[in-house]
Amino acid sequence: MKLVLASSSPRRKELLTQIGFKPDVVDSPDIPEIPDKREKPADFARRMGVEKAETVAGKYNDAIIIAADTLVAVGARIIGKAANRDEAFRDLSLMQGRNHRVFTGMCVIRKSSDSSLQTSVKLVETVVRFKHMTADEVNWYLDSGEWEGKSGSFTLMGIGAGFIESIKGSHTNVIGLPLCEARNVLMGMGLRPKV
Repeated sequence: MKLVLASSSPRRKELLTQIGFKPDVVDSPDIPEIPDKREKPADFARRMGVEKAETVAGKYNDAIIIAADTLVAVGARIIGKAANRDEAFRDLSLMQGRNHRVFTGMCVIRKSSDSSLQTSVKLVETVVRFKHMTADEVNWYLDSGEWEGKSGSFTLMGIGAGFIESIKGSHTNVIGLPLCEARNVLMGMGLRPKV
């Protein structure tokens, strides 16, 4: 049975490979990622994870499909990927000196050759606290370009880690995939890690 990663994120592929689950296929779903009015961040992350998995699962048989959607929220406000430096400055200014939450909605679908389905949906939340940053520190970080294409305009896999005061919950969830939960679900569906 092949493992299909329904994501365009190179980080998710690296994370899965790191724990012995190298995807056989990477197939990025092309779906709109727009929250419904009044949709809570956790509900939106969960829905996106499910929709991504279901979209890709329609193309495969005898496969395990794993999809995830990770987002950053301050209260009920979803902080997406900044389109430009001004948006990134605004987002980082909003998050500094306070807690924000990182949600990943993960969906794993096992499609057997007899067309039977097994589905697991998980929602993982991690609380991250940024230090108070000076305007010079924010601009220095923005000059690095590391914020580009990142939810919340930061990443733990680079210099942004130097601005994180604390993390409560899954560290890898903040990177894009909660590995403990992913491993447990994949093994529960019969897939074994390779060294």
